[in-house]
Amino acid sequence: MCRNRTLLAGFALSAVLSFFASCTSAPPVSEAKALSLDEHRSQKDERFRDWNTSPLPKKEIGSFTGLNYFPANEAFNVEADFKKVSGEKPFALPATNDTSYVYVKYGELYFTIHQTPCSLSVYQSPEIASGKGQEDYLFIPFTDLTNGKETYGGGRYLDFRIPKEAKVNLDFNYAYNPYCVYNPTGFYCPIPPKENQLPVRIEAGEKNFWNH
Repeated sequence: MCRNRTLLAGFALSAVLSFFASCTSAPPVSEAKALSLDEHRSQKDERFRDWNTSPLPKKEIGSFTGLNYFPANEAFNVEADFKKVSGEKPFALPATNDTSYVYVKYGELYFTIHQTPCSLSVYQSPEIASGKGQEDYLFIPFTDLTNGKETYGGGRYLDFRIPKEAKVNLDFNYAYNPYCVYNPTGFYCPIPPKENQLPVRIEAGEKNFWNH
């Protein structure tokens, strides 16, 4: 969900390049799922090494050795209750460069992590939803108690698809950093809203790039 400063009219690049996690049919993080996660992470590293797709500054691509992740953890692949909301109006979600993105709140997710009740709002971008193949794409920007420590202080993102059922899987093992983490002068990214501040540590997904 980051926009290249030289491609202001384009789609959010991380939405195009990132893996879309399954919603209603995703299995637990079993051995099979862990292999899929490993493959996803390996492919993402390859994109970061490729001069044509990497968000890194050109001078840093040659020294890139891989992104930094928490190990796969079943405790953070949770079952959630999805509630669609209606009557929401488009709003401006601030970005890291003092501009904003337009989103509409599409729904809410309710779940429990470490016996702590949690909720997240899910958003839809009218711009992205107008693209072919992106009609059901939803966006979850969030913060948690690892931010500023193991993970990027500005929060992380999850990709989501419009679910067909009220019970969904929410897999934080696929949580990822915005592109402005890697290249703050080349990209700007939506800032997670206060309503998506989780009161727990999400020790899953992508860590701070600079914690190697």
